[in-house]
Amino acid sequence: MSAGQHATGEKGGILRSFLSLLIMIAFVLGLSWALRTYVFTAYEIPSGSMEETIMTGDMVFAEKVSYYFRDPQPGDIVTFADPEIPGRTLIKRCIATAGQTIDIDGDGFLYIDGVAQTETYTNNKPTLPLTNSNITFPYTVPSGCIWVMGDNRTNSQDSRYFGAVPISSVSGRGVLVYWPVPDFGLLE
Repeated sequence: MSAGQHATGEKGGILRSFLSLLIMIAFVLGLSWALRTYVFTAYEIPSGSMEETIMTGDMVFAEKVSYYFRDPQPGDIVTFADPEIPGRTLIKRCIATAGQTIDIDGDGFLYIDGVAQTETYTNNKPTLPLTNSNITFPYTVPSGCIWVMGDNRTNSQDSRYFGAVPISSVSGRGVLVYWPVPDFGLLE
């Protein structure tokens, strides 16, 4: 080809265009599946168990990558498989990890390993044992498990009700409220 001449494209036809479109759609769907499976998931919050941190109806992103490298730590907001209803995901705050002892006194104070906890995210709501539970205190978190509680301690069925949660059931760490816009922000 000499200077000034342009290469002519191959004429592909409708079949070639259709196959290109199918390959692009398959790639986008595969990438979406991989991101949702291994990187992050979006959740709509159905209950008030985490209020005022996360409000009913908020949309939250939970990332999955950090738990490939470390276990949940106290203070993390975690998503996990509901121990009672298969297929349902719950979101609560990790309060204690394996080997730590939880105790709740009659005045509504939470103790971990004998140390009273200052939990600003509960808005000074008392932490009381649940009356419809078989969990007794003090309670030591078993190996391979975490203790989770909702920030709205007066309206949350959590580890006080169903006990410690296996780390293997944890699916992500809540990191961001993205909807509605007035609630937008990072979770702490």
